[in-house]
Amino acid sequence: MSEVWHQHKMRVQYKDTDRMGVVHHGNYITWFEVGRTEWMRHYGMNYYKMEEQGLLLPVLHAEVDYKKSAHFDDCVVIYSKVATYSPVRLEFHYEARKITEEEYKQMDTMTTAEPFGELLAKGSTKHMWVNPEWKPVRLNKVAPEIYDALQNMMEK
Repeated sequence: MSEVWHQHKMRVQYKDTDRMGVVHHGNYITWFEVGRTEWMRHYGMNYYKMEEQGLLLPVLHAEVDYKKSAHFDDCVVIYSKVATYSPVRLEFHYEARKITEEEYKQMDTMTTAEPFGELLAKGSTKHMWVNPEWKPVRLNKVAPEIYDALQNMMEK
């Protein structure tokens, strides 16, 4: 399996915080979704194009382990990688980490071997490939080019 993490940097928006100025716990799931979407885009698996092909990837299970709070205007990186995959299922792991302003400005790559920064939260999501009727499909049968790309990327 690939140990490469995709990294997506962002700043905490005011709308994501509660009255105490802390990021609301539910926003980490949204951040993980952003990380997953950007991971897929980076590796040529654009969600929009997959949906045009009749492929959906609903979340079956989501898990978050909170470590520290993020606050308005903090610089944060969402790290995402595929943990396991099969023709029917896909599991992602994530880490949300706070970085310095300097690190934020210097970050110019989309991938890294090792996440860095102060760990805020980590988690995972499990998904299943389905068609528009929400019936499970085998990715290697209905979209072999996407499955081959996933397989090739994971072997690197």
